Amino acid sequence: EISMDIKKTYSISELAKEFDVTTRSVRFYEDQGLLHPTRRGQTRIFSSKDRVRLKLILRGKRMGFSLAETKELFDLWDETLSGNEKQLLLMLDTLARKRAQLEQQKNDIAQAEMEMDTAEARCREALAELQKRKRKQTKATHEEPESIEQK
Repeated sequence: EISMDIKKTYSISELAKEFDVTTRSVRFYEDQGLLHPTRRGQTRIFSSKDRVRLKLILRGKRMGFSLAETKELFDLWDETLSGNEKQLLLMLDTLARKRAQLEQQKNDIAQAEMEMDTAEARCREALAELQKRKRKQTKATHEEPESIEQK
């Protein structure tokens, strides 16, 4: 049996199924120049390289990379395969900038969560106080008629 990693070519539906995306999404990534299938008539034939790229596109999306940034990284990577030092340095710089951006987003999310915790605690305190006053009022209105009758 041939494993998915060793298999040399993939159909659009195989890739879509494996990565839980629509065939339309795969075609879109092709239209954006991120995937480069060969064609046999109307059929797209995707290589192992395309499969890896699709995996990286989806991972990049989860990490907050735009498709343009992903394409830029792919282009840089393709150029670095020739061993160009300038391109490798540029790629490292791009990755460092994205890492800093993700770190900032992480800090912003942590700050927002702390602010939400504070707001939630204040709301719960106010609600508890309101419910306590309401119970006292209800208790007081039920006691008043009894005290009038007792007199």
